Amino acid sequence: MIDKDFIPEHINASIDDLAGNDGIGRYILLPGSDGRAKAIAEHFTDSRSKIHPRGHNLYLGNLTDQGKTIEVACVSSGMGCPSMEIILHELYHLGAKRFLRIGTAGSLQPGIVKVGDLINVQASVRDENTTTHYMPIEVPAVASVKFTSAIFHTAETLGLLDKLHTGIVHCKGSLYAREFHAGPRSIENKAYMDLLSHYGVLASEMETSALFIQSQLYNYEIHKFGNTPQYRVLTGAILAIISSGEHFSHDKSVEDAMASSITLGLETIKTLAGEERS
Repeated sequence: MIDKDFIPEHINASIDDLAGNDGIGRYILLPGSDGRAKAIAEHFTDSRSKIHPRGHNLYLGNLTDQGKTIEVACVSSGMGCPSMEIILHELYHLGAKRFLRIGTAGSLQPGIVKVGDLINVQASVRDENTTTHYMPIEVPAVASVKFTSAIFHTAETLGLLDKLHTGIVHCKGSLYAREFHAGPRSIENKAYMDLLSHYGVLASEMETSALFIQSQLYNYEIHKFGNTPQYRVLTGAILAIISSGEHFSHDKSVEDAMASSITLGLETIKTLAGEERS
């Protein structure tokens, strides 16, 4: 919801920067790093950047689909839910309502979800503390059906279904303690991660929980003020698998997965924008 008096502290953006697409606002892509944000923005036309000293640089531009212009933007969310919470809060209060995370994750199902694969996230296990300041832990963190559906159908069109897994991921508050079992609670952390694997959780990452929970709250606020469904917040996430077990991988499959996640993300925006126009 646009707050005309809101002043962002961590991104260099204005209400006018994020407006567009006949009132929907720009479609926002949210990678974790500024390097990946810059790589995504290289696919934009009419691109321009707005630099911020904290490194959450905003890249603005357009995509074209079937002769139609789609106004888009890309900015790094940073690492972890606390950083995602800050960036998402500022974007939303400047008027953004469409958010797609393009991120990375470690597989929790190495026999099925392999390094180089992609995940279309349906929901997140809330193993972090940031979102508990907004909602009790019993409330699930869930992606928007419109986004998960658009990701799936776009992957089908691109011939990526053999690499795409759709399901639940784990969102953690600590990388090294939880995923790599560092520190004095290593046995406890390993046992917890083993349980998630047994439950069928696909992979582990660090940002989707905040993305989904905050968006669910924003939609409640929008509904409370009686705005039309067009102005509801939609969120999704595409994750590239870059590790399996206790080590990061640096082979070519990771590079290919990162490139595929960007392609799938950009084409998903076109798919969703086309649906919304019609």
